[in-house]
Amino acid sequence: MNAIIMHGRPSKEQFYDPDFPSVSNYFWLPWLQKHLAMRDIPTAKPEVPFGYIAHYPTWSKEFERYEVTSETLLVGHSCGAGFLVRWLSEHRKVRTNKIVLVAPWIDPYREQTTDFFEFEIDKNLVSRTAGVTIFHSDDDIPMQQASVQTLLGAIPGIKYLEFHNRGHFYDERVMSFPELLDELLSL
Repeated sequence: MNAIIMHGRPSKEQFYDPDFPSVSNYFWLPWLQKHLAMRDIPTAKPEVPFGYIAHYPTWSKEFERYEVTSETLLVGHSCGAGFLVRWLSEHRKVRTNKIVLVAPWIDPYREQTTDFFEFEIDKNLVSRTAGVTIFHSDDDIPMQQASVQTLLGAIPGIKYLEFHNRGHFYDERVMSFPELLDELLSL
């Protein structure tokens, strides 16, 4: 078993801020990697070059450095979650273990991306996995709410877990994430 954690898309200012962690080391991501490693699950956190730019070929190239098998756990945050949905929708022969999409974003109004999310969502995605779960907070921004509703409507069988007052799971409120670890490791 292995795991891959895909980060979200920071702002350009965050990306170049020397006091802000690297994009793959935001908030709960290192915590999750450490806790998976403590369970002997090798975990990769790809660092997309110029991660503030939603350029699908760049994200794909970085992600594809790692092997995805039927034993691979996948976790994506925000744009990284949307990326996983697209990549898996375009690679329909790939089977994976569990997938957790944390505050998934697919730019539903195409306000911030051009073609990054121009794809057909695979309505059979769940059937190729050991389960797909969305983690969503009730106080995330409206664009995130729309992304979650789009995914829930397009992919039957997704498990939905709603949290209270976690925002975008992207700040000091979420430095550890035991619920995510539990979901990944549950039978």
